[in-house]
Amino acid sequence: MFDGVEIATGATPRHSVIWLHGLGADGHDFEPLVPQLVQRDWPALRFVFPHAPVRAVTVNNGMRMRAWYDIRGFDIADREDAEGVRESVATVERLIAREVGKGIATERIFLAGFSQGGAIALATTVRRATPLAGTIALSCYLPLAGVGETEIGAAARSIAVFMAHGSHDPVVPQPLGERSREWLRTAGFKVDWHTYPMQHSLCADEVHDLATWLSARLSAA
Repeated sequence: MFDGVEIATGATPRHSVIWLHGLGADGHDFEPLVPQLVQRDWPALRFVFPHAPVRAVTVNNGMRMRAWYDIRGFDIADREDAEGVRESVATVERLIAREVGKGIATERIFLAGFSQGGAIALATTVRRATPLAGTIALSCYLPLAGVGETEIGAAARSIAVFMAHGSHDPVVPQPLGERSREWLRTAGFKVDWHTYPMQHSLCADEVHDLATWLSARLSAA
């Protein structure tokens, strides 16, 4: 059973955007972004905002909150919760299959996420056996990069990636995002990288650049 929020921008959507929220938020977090992002000339889209499961988060003193995986230390790329990451990747694969069951081809499905959600979007992307329309990874990094190279999916490198990061991000430092960008590029992924003078958030210029990137892919689909 789907646990989350869905928004359709028109009748009979032919494209889907599966958008994963960050640590401690929920599927409602990015609802306000839809009217800011969507352009009048775009085809109908279905935005799918799933809720992450509630789990204990070590770095927050074991407090239970919505999280795609546990964070075990202040260096978020250290002592990674590999089991939690893989469980969430499997959850996203089920969400993709759900959209396919509604008649949306994988080539018309975008995967997006912010912070922890962006990390899971990237982890899913590098393992894809079939294409996606594109991946949007905001203020995040690629988890399990050390083993990811041996797991790159057959269609993964065909998926265009939009990455954006704040130059003053205290939560996911920009150098961590840059290392992930370079790992992806070295592995053969096409990454469109953007940076903005902000902290761990979104900004108007970022939304504008993302809309431009999406417009190009929606017009080609």
